[in-house]
Amino acid sequence: MSQFINIFVAVFAALFPVVNPLGGAPIFVQMTRVCSPLIRAKLARKVAINGFIILIVSMLAGTRILTFFGISLPVLRVAGGLVVTYVGWSILHQGDASAESPSAEAVSDVDIHSVEAQAFYPLTMPLTVGPGSIATAVALGSQSSFEHAFNSTVLMIELIGTICGLAAVSLSVYFAYRYAGDIERLLGRNGTNVVMRLFAFILLCIGMQIMWLGIRELITGLPHG
Repeated sequence: MSQFINIFVAVFAALFPVVNPLGGAPIFVQMTRVCSPLIRAKLARKVAINGFIILIVSMLAGTRILTFFGISLPVLRVAGGLVVTYVGWSILHQGDASAESPSAEAVSDVDIHSVEAQAFYPLTMPLTVGPGSIATAVALGSQSSFEHAFNSTVLMIELIGTICGLAAVSLSVYFAYRYAGDIERLLGRNGTNVVMRLFAFILLCIGMQIMWLGIRELITGLPHG
């Protein structure tokens, strides 16, 4: 149970500030302002599901794909940890999130058949799950024991903890987008920024830990004498 909790907390704490559902919620509201409440709820659900699929594939298969291209796990950990550290540092020092987003046009429910495509682009990518989220998921996967666990019980606990962590992130996306207006009024700008700064500092520490694991493996692998 302790291992499950540790994995769950690590996955959730690392990905939540990068996915940033609280910061993306005002943009989601703006882009779907012309949609009916029913379509907006459907879009929020599809964005959460799409994000979950992208993140779990990145975490479970990302290292295998990169290794196929000849990138070693220690190097991946150093590079991924550096990216995670940079993202955490950037979030920690960024200004207040703006509700304006010139990167995409507003989503409309005029054509009901296009809702699913609109939910993937631009609402899932790049608004919710972008390069930073994918890099974080790959970096977390590289420090897990999926590749090396011979104990089926340990592997199952780690897998369940990872899935639950990703599911919690996806649920936070759904509820943040589904009730974006209420959350913004409840927390206010200052409350939202305080929550994000807290998770950004945790993310910064996790990135340093991932990077240190890679550096330690590279140093250990150096020839002696």
